[in-house]
Amino acid sequence: MHPEPSPPALDRLGPLLDRFRVRATLFHAGALCGVTRFASEPGRAFLHVLRRGELQVRHGPDGALRTVPAPALLFYPRAVEHAFINPPEDGADFVCATLAFDGGDRHPVAAALPAAVVLPVDAVPGLGPTLDLLFDEADRTRCGSRVVLDRLFDVVLVQVLRALLAEGREDERRSGLMAGLAHPRLAPLLTALHRAPGEAWPLARMAAVAGLSRSAFAETFARVVGTTPSAYLGAWRIDVACTELRAGRPVGVVADQLGFSGAAAFSRAFRERMGCSPREWRARASSETAP
Repeated sequence: MHPEPSPPALDRLGPLLDRFRVRATLFHAGALCGVTRFASEPGRAFLHVLRRGELQVRHGPDGALRTVPAPALLFYPRAVEHAFINPPEDGADFVCATLAFDGGDRHPVAAALPAAVVLPVDAVPGLGPTLDLLFDEADRTRCGSRVVLDRLFDVVLVQVLRALLAEGREDERRSGLMAGLAHPRLAPLLTALHRAPGEAWPLARMAAVAGLSRSAFAETFARVVGTTPSAYLGAWRIDVACTELRAGRPVGVVADQLGFSGAAAFSRAFRERMGCSPREWRARASSETAP
């Protein structure tokens, strides 16, 4: 007899990043000397790679100084004021990108992570070869280098998120979305919700996907994710609705795609979470992105 094939690996990040994209854009490569400040701007995130040298980091105007030795990553998924301080005679070698999360600070991954993440490079499995390519492109001017660098930063970000998921598996004290995605029982359910939010998801079905009784599932979900399953699903549907509305989808179509009984029910749920109607939200979002 042939052995049963192993089940496919669960892609915890794919459905999230398919729905809510992140775009990396290189903005600095080379030495960084003196004091460099990064203002807190809503919707603007950063990923810095310290290649050589050593610097001190301050978060906020009154934060304590923290020394970061190279090689290291400094990841700011949300708007956080920070400053890099390093003596001009020593300098530091940097490659840095801004990150545009769809929805800004409301992006599910951005909202689930700490405001500042500092990691040594060797804490991220497989990152070394990616950084070798990144630095090689940054060190030489070639056709298409900017495009290659932006895409390599996308790869670095995914590798960092994988490492943070692995940390979540090892730290049972954590709660929230990343902890849920790291949980062996909840990860399949959350991934299914992210992939198909418009399907019917009664508690019994969610518990079955997680392989738990309804009571054990409800308790585990609330403890690990920090909210009830129905509240999480409702919030996820509205967050997805925002991306659909921003793309120009009609309100009635969005309501139907996401499993609401009609436009009126969708509008009530949307207003409860976002503080305005879907049409008001879309008009506001359009005015904020207009040139």
